[in-house]
Amino acid sequence: MKINVKINGIKKALDVSPDEYLVETLRNNGYMSLRKGCDTGSCGMCTIHLDGEAVLSCVLISAKADGHEITTIEGVQEEAKDVAKYLVDEGVDQCGFCGTGTIMSILYLEKCVDNPTDEDILHYLRGNLCRCTGYAGQLRAIKRYLEAKNDEGSK
Repeated sequence: MKINVKINGIKKALDVSPDEYLVETLRNNGYMSLRKGCDTGSCGMCTIHLDGEAVLSCVLISAKADGHEITTIEGVQEEAKDVAKYLVDEGVDQCGFCGTGTIMSILYLEKCVDNPTDEDILHYLRGNLCRCTGYAGQLRAIKRYLEAKNDEGSK
């Protein structure tokens, strides 16, 4: 079956099977930044934005994306580089496998919550599994990133 989507601002018609998950569709069409870690929606490595909302692409049947707008990390490269710099500075990039999904969750948090508390940040990171680090470094990095963004916005 065919679905029509907009991926990173570009309209596309994609062939999908009725039981295909969006993570597979996207990877099959060259969006290799999406990682498959669990296929159960519990690790966050496949996080994308669907119509601006963070969703797990490993639990979404591709046909449900028909007519919608998808953003992968390839579509937010500049923003992702900014976030990644703070993660690297705090040493939370050890293997990098969780980075893409974590960054997509951070960008969604930034869009949704002004001046988030630690609890807000941890809530938006929930479901992003990192096997290498504790989440203290990530929390520090995100707070520093958001403070810098706020400082830029107030200038």
